[in-house]
Amino acid sequence: MMLIYEHIGGRPLHALPDEAITDELLAGAWHQVQALQSRRIAHRRLDSDALMVDRSGAVILTDLRGGEIAAGDLVLRMDIAQLMTTLGLRVGAERSVAVAVDVIGPDAVADSLPLLQPLALGRATRATLRHLARERAQRQREAVLEASRAAKEAKAREAREAEEARGETDGGRKAEAAVSDRKTAKAEKQAEKQALDEALEEAREEDLLAQIRRQVLLVRPQAPIEPVRLERIKPRTLISFCAGAFAAYFLLSQFTHLKLGALVGEANWIWVVFALLFSALTYVAAALSLLGFVPEKVPFGRTVLAQVAASFVKLVAPAAVGGVALNARFLQRAGVRPGLAVASVGASQLFGLASHIVLLATFGYITGTERTPTLSPSRTVIAGLLTGAVLTLVVTAVPALRKFVSTRVRSLFAGVVPRMLDVLQRPRKLLAGIGGMLLLTAANVMCLDASIRAFGGDLSYASIAVVFLAGNALGSAAPTPGGVGAVEAALIAGLTFAGLPYETAAPAVLLFRLMVFWLPVLPGWLAFTHLTRRESL
Repeated sequence: MMLIYEHIGGRPLHALPDEAITDELLAGAWHQVQALQSRRIAHRRLDSDALMVDRSGAVILTDLRGGEIAAGDLVLRMDIAQLMTTLGLRVGAERSVAVAVDVIGPDAVADSLPLLQPLALGRATRATLRHLARERAQRQREAVLEASRAAKEAKAREAREAEEARGETDGGRKAEAAVSDRKTAKAEKQAEKQALDEALEEAREEDLLAQIRRQVLLVRPQAPIEPVRLERIKPRTLISFCAGAFAAYFLLSQFTHLKLGALVGEANWIWVVFALLFSALTYVAAALSLLGFVPEKVPFGRTVLAQVAASFVKLVAPAAVGGVALNARFLQRAGVRPGLAVASVGASQLFGLASHIVLLATFGYITGTERTPTLSPSRTVIAGLLTGAVLTLVVTAVPALRKFVSTRVRSLFAGVVPRMLDVLQRPRKLLAGIGGMLLLTAANVMCLDASIRAFGGDLSYASIAVVFLAGNALGSAAPTPGGVGAVEAALIAGLTFAGLPYETAAPAVLLFRLMVFWLPVLPGWLAFTHLTRRESL
């Protein structure tokens, strides 16, 4: 097999002057696409860069690396919509549609009408359409401002003329004129508003896609106009899906040798009920920790529902992102200004991070002294402190890293610090926020402890707290929804390292994650739907 490339001298469509783009040239582009579609080949990149015009005026399609063979009807119709838009950007909708109808026929053009939407077009074409939309909006604003300025000048001129005409009248006539002015003030405002609306209507321009639709409907009035529903896969969605699939594979490989039926029979249901109660307590604690940093009055019950709804959001977003976005949106809907809402959530997250680090260091220190008579920290705590010190030195020594960290910290504190000053003026609020964070950590630790005891395990509360805090931190940093996979692995490894047998640690972690992550999904969806319908989210 031999692959031969031929160099073609020519210019792309966007480099040609307007007078060089003739109807014959447009028809040549459509003939090329018609030849591809006759063999069910989709180009998928029919923008101006892919349309090459050689010295003789012939159109040659290039950039076929994104093409598709044995393409379906939807993809082929997308090519027609893309080419009509690409040519319409140069020669207008009327010429673009007319040449397309002459070459490929009115039926093929009409069938592509539902695909005339930005999502079906290429990235460069969408960017050009957005740029044209901004220019069109700017022209509309200028026309409205000009009409408003002209109306004000005409009104002022009429007022001066009327004042001069009444200059030599007596006081009684002046009073009557004032009454008449008051009566006509409302009518003048309505007339001014109507003039502005008329100016806006005159300045309004159709976008290119609307012009193409109108031209197609002139050819085929019965053509379908309802847009086809299209969705593009975002990189974040793809990464989350891959990470979730890896996490599911990891979990299945971890629990394949566990007999779930026997585990259910061996579980102590009294401790299972306690685990469920402690899991429910976490939502009350989360609401307290959030409201403690919101000086404005926000309903407590609705805040608890928002935290329950966050358990559903965590299923489709990373744990460190979904809850923050939902709480900020909830506070805005509750009447808190957007900047203050974001600052309140940021203050809560910042204080939560500080308390998390302090609790982790404290319980880590305690675990190091449980089996020794002297107060000496464990090797893990010492290693963690040394690692933090080394990272701090590296960040401060490298100018680029130092500038990056200082910029991020400055932008964070710019909104959080004023909010914290507002909270400090209300000690009761601050105590509620601190108490809610401590209660949140305690409820999660007690839930994990109850899950361990449900399978006959026993560990000190300090060890369980260290394992939970470390696993929770790892889960917040993981890109998977809710930290699936990363949290389970960290908790199982931590409990095993703390002295709990693997046969007990694995089902205990599975029960804990069932209580705090999987079971609340359905109530979270119901709460999310309820708050959305009431416009609280």
